[in-house]
Formats: sequence, C-alpha cells, structure tokens
Amino acid sequence: MGIGEIKAEFNEINYDSRAELYTFMEKYENDERSGVKKIVDSARKKLEALENEVKRSYDMLSFERKYYAEGYKYICGIDEVGRGPLAGPVVTCAVILPQDEQILYLNDSKQVPKKRREYLYDIIIEKAVSYGIGVVSEERIDEINILQATYEAMRMAISNLKQKPDILLNDAVRIPNVNIKQVPIIKGDTLSASIAAASIVAKVTRDRMMEEYDRIYPGYDFANNMGYGSQKHIEAIKTLGPTPIHRKTFIKNFV
Repeated sequence: MGIGEIKAEFNEINYDSRAELYTFMEKYENDERSGVKKIVDSARKKLEALENEVKRSYDMLSFERKYYAEGYKYICGIDEVGRGPLAGPVVTCAVILPQDEQILYLNDSKQVPKKRREYLYDIIIEKAVSYGIGVVSEERIDEINILQATYEAMRMAISNLKQKPDILLNDAVRIPNVNIKQVPIIKGDTLSASIAAASIVAKVTRDRMMEEYDRIYPGYDFANNMGYGSQKHIEAIKTLGPTPIHRKTFIKNFV
C-alpha cells in the first residue's frame, strides 16, 4: 500500500477510539518506510493525547464520585453564560448526568472550540438524566441587576428539570432561595464534569440566540461577539444606536 493511501486511512480513524488507534499502529508498526514511520508516530501521539484526556475526564468526576459515595443519587451541575455582555439575556443551565458517565473533553465552555462545543451539546442532551435552561432578559437584568438576574435564571433552570436534584454543584456561587444542598466550587467548570456540561449547554444555547439576533439586528456583529463589547459592537452602538436587546445599564458610557 502506498504512503498516501496509508495517510488517508489514518485520517479516517476516530482519534477518540483506543481500539482504532491500536489497530492502525499494529498494522503498520513494522513498516520501515520513513513516511509510514511518521504516520505511525502521529498515531502514537494521538493515543497518548487520548489517554491523557481519559485521565483528565476521570478526574473531572471527583466531586461527583465523592457525593455519590455519600448517598446522593441525582447530582446536578449549574453554570451561567452571559453575565458580561452589553446585549442579550443571561442564560443558565442545570444538568444531571448519569452516574459514572464519563464524557471526554468536558471543560469550561470558553476553553472548548465551537465545533467541539456543538458536538458535546448533542451528547450531553442525549445522555443527561435531565437538564433545564433558564433565560432572563436584558430588561430584567436592567431592573434587578446582573447578579440577581443570574440567580433568577439559575432558579429557573432548576425548576425546569424533570428530575429534582439531591445536591447542586455550583460554579462558585450560592444561589439564594433554593432548598437543595449546594456546593459552590471555585472554577467549578474546570473541575466538575456536571458543571462543565452545564456550561457548554448554556453557552451553545445563548450563542444560538445571539446568532438569531444577528439576523434580526444586523450591523452589531452579534454572531461573532455574542453581545460582548468588541470594538465593532461599540462602534455600532455609537453610530446605529442601541437595539431592544441592549442592556441599558451596561451601555451608559456609549449612548
């Protein structure tokens, strides 16, 4: 088989499959051609990266394992997206993953590339025991401030769960007026798989909303800045004026 054909075969491998990587390496490990050796070496590096990710993902379940061991059955991760933008709502998500469900590449949504976020979103929605979304509008944010609006959205997400959680793993905050045990975890979206899953679902949900707003309100580049204060966005506010989805309390310096 030619080197080009072998490279094409390597490119078709599922790099998240130990079995496929092992099979490929065993098939070509004795090929003495330098080009093939390079391809096999690439496969070896992919396998090492996969093993590291499996370990990291296992570590991301440490809080979940702790509370399962204490007798909690339905462990819910909660996170928000959109506290800082000049426009659009704040969106939260509450997710209960199945016990011992190890989903690779879960992390703080800001650290996950968009294509992978979209992929993970589908997996999380498919596998979750239950998930709930909370959305609080820019008008409400202006009315009660962003912190209280975030708490409100989190309570909304919890209420939209079909399965009531036994315990909440929160990204750093303690949510007022919730009668469920809460565990605030600093940088929780990088330490807990449940919180990371919530972060990704909230991020994808809000991004899709902002992409739709970009079609409704062209000129502000919402599809790219997601409502955050990019230079292009701020210039558009100054020249075109604010839209109905802008947070009035956030854009005082620009209008």
